[in-house]
Amino acid sequence: MSRPRVVIVGAGFAGYRAARTLARLTRDRADITLLNPTDYFLYLPLLPQVAAGVLEARRVTVSLPGTLRGVRLVLGQADGVDLDGQTVHYSDPEGGVGSLGYERLVLAVGSVNKLLPVPGVAEHAHGFRGLPEALYLRDHVTRQVELAAADVDPRRRAARCTFVVVGAGYTGTEVAAQLQMLTERLARRHMPPAGPRPRWILLDLASRVLPELDARLSRTADRVLRSRGVEVRMGTSVREATRDGVLLTDGEFIASRTLVWCVGVRPDPLVEDVGQPLERGRLIVDPYLRLPGRSEVFACGDAAAVPDLERPGEFTAMTAQHAWRQGRVAGENVAASLGLGRRRRPYRHRDLGFAVDLGGVQAAANPFGVALSGLAAGAVTRGYHLAALPGNRIRVTADWLLEAVLPRQGVQLGLVRAWSVPLDTASPELARVPGGPERPAAHAGEEPMTHETHRDDQRGGEPAKNQPGGEPARNQPGGEPARNQPGGEPARNQKPGGEPVDRQPGGEPVDRQPGGEAATSGPDHPAPGPVRRTDPPDPADAPD
Repeated sequence: MSRPRVVIVGAGFAGYRAARTLARLTRDRADITLLNPTDYFLYLPLLPQVAAGVLEARRVTVSLPGTLRGVRLVLGQADGVDLDGQTVHYSDPEGGVGSLGYERLVLAVGSVNKLLPVPGVAEHAHGFRGLPEALYLRDHVTRQVELAAADVDPRRRAARCTFVVVGAGYTGTEVAAQLQMLTERLARRHMPPAGPRPRWILLDLASRVLPELDARLSRTADRVLRSRGVEVRMGTSVREATRDGVLLTDGEFIASRTLVWCVGVRPDPLVEDVGQPLERGRLIVDPYLRLPGRSEVFACGDAAAVPDLERPGEFTAMTAQHAWRQGRVAGENVAASLGLGRRRRPYRHRDLGFAVDLGGVQAAANPFGVALSGLAAGAVTRGYHLAALPGNRIRVTADWLLEAVLPRQGVQLGLVRAWSVPLDTASPELARVPGGPERPAAHAGEEPMTHETHRDDQRGGEPAKNQPGGEPARNQPGGEPARNQPGGEPARNQKPGGEPVDRQPGGEPVDRQPGGEAATSGPDHPAPGPVRRTDPPDPADAPD
C-alpha cells in the first residue's frame, strides 16, 4: 500500500514547524516533501547581529536535511498550485521546472516586502530580508566609514557617515541599534579625532518607536537609541530617495549614501494565484487551518487569514509567534486527516510577551507581562533566542562570548555585490548572479505610506524578540517583494495597510522582516535584474 504524499511549500517559521511536527507524528508512514529555495531555515531575529558582525552568517541558518529527518527537501520556488489536479509547479535554482503531486498540501509561503511607490526607493534603498542583504549591508556600512576616513571633502565625508533607517518596528529599531554600535567602533578605529562621527536617523510615521508594543517597552527602546546619539524622528518618512540622499516628508533633505528600508510586508503573491477567497491578500482558512471546500489543503503563517478564537470576528496577526504555533497545529491536523496522529484541533494562542535586542547588554522585554530593561532584559532576550533556535545554540553562545572579550572584526568580505541584492526581488534569500534565471517583476503597490505600512515587525506577543515578518517570501524565511517571480504582482484582493510582519513564536523562533535595498554597482558590473541605474556612478562606490 502506497504512503500518502504530503507537500509543504515554504520553510519559514510555519513551514519548518509543520514539517517537523508532521515527521514526528507520521514516523515514515507518509511521504513528506518540503519545497523551499534554500536548504536552510533562517532564524531572522538574529539577522541584525549578523549585519553588525556579532554572529557569523551560518549561526542563524538551520540545516533542513540535518534537522528534519524523514522529510525530503526539494530546492525550488513554487510558481503555481493546481488544486483540481493536486499538483504544485516549481522552478529550481538553475532555471529548471518540475511538479509535485500531493494528497495533502500545506501552504506556508509567508510574506514578501511591500515596495511602496516612493520615487527612488527601489534603486537606492537597502533591504534586510535575507542573508545576502545582511552581508551586503555590513560591507556597505563598513565601506562608507572607510571611504569617509580617506575623503578630503567634508560634505562627502558627512554624507558617507550618515545612515537613514525607515521603519521603527522591530527590524528597523534593531538594525539601527546594532549597526550604530558597529559604525561607532569603526569610526574610532579609522577616523581622525576631528573627523565626523557616524550619524544614524530612524524614521517612522508612527507616533512612537515600536508602536505595536507596550508603551513602557517603547520608551525603553527610545531612551536607549537616543542615549547613543540615534536621531529618532516620529511622524516623518521619505518622500523621495536619490543617490545623494533622501528628501523627507517634512521637506528636509538629508545627504546620505545609505537608506535602509524596513517598512512592511504583504502576503506572498502565490496565495493569490491559488484562486481561493482572500482577506487582505491572505487565504481564508477555518480554525483548523483548512481551506473552505478543500479539506486536503491547509495554510498557515503569513499566507493564511486564521480566525482569532480569542477575538471573535478578527484574524490573527502576521507574526512569527503565530506562524510558529500555527505550523505545529497544521502538522498535527494533517496527520490527523491521514489517520496517523492525534485528533485535530483548532488554532488558539496565548501571548507570552515581547523582547527587542538593542545591542550590547541593552534590550527591552516583557516576559509574561513583566516589563524589563537593561541587563535583565538582555539576559532574557538572549536566553529566549537560545531556547527558540532549532540548532546552532553552542556556536551562537560561543560567538557571544567572543564578542564580549575580543574586538570585533571590521572588514569587508566583498562576497555580495549591490546589484545582486535589489530591493525589488522576490528571493532575498538568494543573491542574484549574472546569467541566472529571472522571473517577471511585480509592480510597487499603490498604498500611501501610512503608519500601518510602516509596522513591519508587528508581533502578537511572545517572549520573542524582534523578528520581523512572519514567514519569508516565497517559501523562504525572510522573503522579499514579489519581483522577478511568477505571480509577483501585488495581490489583487489585498487591502492597503496590510499587516507587516516581524513575528515571533511563543517561546519559539521569531522571524523578522525589513525593507529592501538596492545599491550602486560599478560600471563594469551592470545590474542583471530589473533595477537599472540612470545616474552616473561614483567611482568611489564601485565594488572592489
